Amino acid sequence: MMPALKIYLLSALALSFVCTGSLRAQTLYVAANGDDRNAGTAEKPLATLGAARDIARKITGKPVEVIVRSGTYFMQETLVLSEEDRREENAALIFRGENGATPVFYGGKRIPKFKKVSEQLWRVYLPEAALYGWNFQQLYINGRRAVRAQAPNSGFYKPRYVRETILLADSTLPSDFAVQKIGMPVEGMSWLRDLSYDELQDVMIHFYHKWDNTTRPVRSLSLKDTSVAVSGRVMQPWNQIGETSTFRIENVKSALDAPGEWYLEKSGFLYYIPLPGETPENTTALAPVLDKFVEILGTDHGRKNVSHIHFENLAFRVARYQMAPTGAEALQAAATVEAAVQVDFADHISFRNCEISQTGGNAIWFRRAVTNSRVEQCFLHDLGAGGVKIGETFYRENPKDISHHIIVDNNIIRSGGKVFPCAVAVIIFNGHDNSLTHNEVADFRYSAISVGWVWGYGHSPSKRNFIAYNHLHHIGWGELSDMGGVYTLGPSEGTVVRNNVIHHIYAYDYGGWGLYTDEGSTGVVMENNLVYACKNSGFHQHYGKENIIRNNIFANNLRGQLQGTRVEPHLSLSFTNNIVYYGSGTLLLSNWHKMNISSDWNCYFDTRTPGVRFAGETLEEWRRKGKDAHSLIADPGFVDPGKYDFRFRDTEVIRKINFRPFDYSEAGVYGSESWKTKARLDPAIEKAFDQMVLQHEAGN
Repeated sequence: MMPALKIYLLSALALSFVCTGSLRAQTLYVAANGDDRNAGTAEKPLATLGAARDIARKITGKPVEVIVRSGTYFMQETLVLSEEDRREENAALIFRGENGATPVFYGGKRIPKFKKVSEQLWRVYLPEAALYGWNFQQLYINGRRAVRAQAPNSGFYKPRYVRETILLADSTLPSDFAVQKIGMPVEGMSWLRDLSYDELQDVMIHFYHKWDNTTRPVRSLSLKDTSVAVSGRVMQPWNQIGETSTFRIENVKSALDAPGEWYLEKSGFLYYIPLPGETPENTTALAPVLDKFVEILGTDHGRKNVSHIHFENLAFRVARYQMAPTGAEALQAAATVEAAVQVDFADHISFRNCEISQTGGNAIWFRRAVTNSRVEQCFLHDLGAGGVKIGETFYRENPKDISHHIIVDNNIIRSGGKVFPCAVAVIIFNGHDNSLTHNEVADFRYSAISVGWVWGYGHSPSKRNFIAYNHLHHIGWGELSDMGGVYTLGPSEGTVVRNNVIHHIYAYDYGGWGLYTDEGSTGVVMENNLVYACKNSGFHQHYGKENIIRNNIFANNLRGQLQGTRVEPHLSLSFTNNIVYYGSGTLLLSNWHKMNISSDWNCYFDTRTPGVRFAGETLEEWRRKGKDAHSLIADPGFVDPGKYDFRFRDTEVIRKINFRPFDYSEAGVYGSESWKTKARLDPAIEKAFDQMVLQHEAGN
């Protein structure tokens, strides 16, 4: 039995015991036509989860099931669970959609029906916006995330130049301050030149630079030299906005010119350009009002934490991220952006068969001191940032503050980074003994999975994390750089990356790696992974120590197959029993041939030539340097690698390098056929990704 499946079955058995064991559960009912003054019986249901929580607090010593009937619920406030909601294992609190139903909770409100200004433009008056300054930044039309008026409609602009003037740089103060002058291309300036001063103040520029995004409001405009000024923190020297960066302009009324775009005036008028087939009568619009659906917040370790709370068969949609008027500063992985479901100081919290979508930020964050919790068979999609975050971004001395033993298994996590493209789909910051297994992750702009949050060889609490049987694909979209399918940081002894399938990873500039051991990665084992169709290489180590890369298949990556950057005196990694198969690019990139690497028992094959070159050297010359003494150059015998079929016609060649075949079809979600079908990416998205790659490659 696969480890993740065993964990899942044990979890189901444990939950079954809680619900049907010796203590009979008390049941409360919630219905869309309920009333919070009711008792919560089947005949007189409650209206909100909060009312059910309040009654459950008075029920001790036995389980409480909150059965939510089918329907649509508009949340007036976040469901907050605190130390008062601490439960015991045999007296859990369970919020569950009624059998066969998935009730939907919205953290937004309906917008009144649009009226036609013309066939190509609609509008509706929102008195809350005019009178009270309601200013939402996301809008959903007929269940689809609409586009806030932007330019260009597709693609990006590039600065002609960037000049920074530092106005405040005093280390004794909590922050620094600078003005950046951005030379605008003519086509970008055309959207801004006729704006009033008030309209200009609302314009945001989203910059994409290396692995980060920075969002800045326009402070002033110069027609004389076609430039704009933005302001904020002093740019980081290692990742500045420059002439190779890209940007988009957002919240520009003059750029309201494409179907699916919207713009909210301070006057209270909301404008929208309909898509083909939309009419005011068949169009429903929702704007977010809540930042969070659920907040679980204990106040102490153990004694006052929140425990044994479970959510099943529920859908949560439309949560807000409200960017500050000053914008958002660059931060790797959008690390501090909060989640629609956020958990601190908690134990045994679970989400099973739930949906979270249409968020401004992340979906779920098990943040500080969260243990023994899980996300299983959930559908997390259309996300402003990432899917699941574990742990905090800074190290705490007390080990009880570190989140651990979190299981993220059998989930579909798709289409994120809508507000923060640099967000990671699933990330472990400072956390240990967590398992990320059998997840389907696709259609994000930055890395799919990231583990660790220490740069270099300093102490890291991120140990023994398990990343296995995940299907990670169509990541990057050529928008950011320095990213990969699985990305690791810092000393991570005991961490295993196993039996994942990783493909179609494509960066803007450098990067787009399948497996990526970055700064200081130490003690990581990467084995039995299939990696193909990545931009720079299948595996890259920036720098690290004693990592083990074995029994993997690296096939048909575009620019190169293996890459290493920093040369260090210690053993950087061992590379054994791997298959490297390719027909484009080179075998080795950067300093792989100079690094201290133990390399042997590998199979290399270049479909273009009978000989393989190791940084310009033949295999015999390479061996004289102590590398690959028992490795061979041979066709490994894949069934049809051109169609991504990497099964073996026979095993004669791979037996010679002691390669152990693995069933890569086990990666991804498991369960019913309908669940597995749901996990398949829309072929139109795959086609768009392929076209993007072709365009980028043609331009290089």
